[in-house]
Amino acid sequence: MVIFRFAPIHEPPPAVRGEGVYLRVPQMADHAAWAALREESRAFLEPWEPIWPADDLTKAAFRRRVRRYQDDLRRDVAYPFLLFREGDNALLGGLTLGLVRRGVAQACTLGYWVGMRHARKGYMLRGVRAALRFAFIDLGLQRVEAACLPNNMASIGLLEKAGFQREGYARRYLCIAGVWQDHLLFACLKDDLVL
Repeated sequence: MVIFRFAPIHEPPPAVRGEGVYLRVPQMADHAAWAALREESRAFLEPWEPIWPADDLTKAAFRRRVRRYQDDLRRDVAYPFLLFREGDNALLGGLTLGLVRRGVAQACTLGYWVGMRHARKGYMLRGVRAALRFAFIDLGLQRVEAACLPNNMASIGLLEKAGFQREGYARRYLCIAGVWQDHLLFACLKDDLVL
């Protein structure tokens, strides 16, 4: 059991299994499916995300993203994943355990997105549950935090079903859709879940 990790992990984590889904670190071979799902879901996602760069869906931008992800993994500061459905390996969305803090904190921040055609089918809930097990068991974290816009009822419901508790309200917390917006703050502690 990991109590405090101070040294980074040097290899990407293996696939993280959930109930009918799995999480895997993005690879260049994922670009076409990722870009297609993001493009078809653009209007669905943009109200909840930072403004997309003009070249966001290009192969060159994805290559930079994959390199940054590899660096983040190597430095133990973030664990980015794509979410896939078992059986047909369909790409469903993405999830990141980011802003990893070690030492006395042992915490991280959860971010996620799901393609429009896969929304409200329980996939992301199963992905978040798998990510929590990975965070608490494999990474040895004690706390996973998340934030969402106060009007994002789907995200609020997802977090609450996954075991997160509302802890606060942060004014102008993140720049979403080009505007600094208030967010609800949630957290899930290792002791909150039966793993």
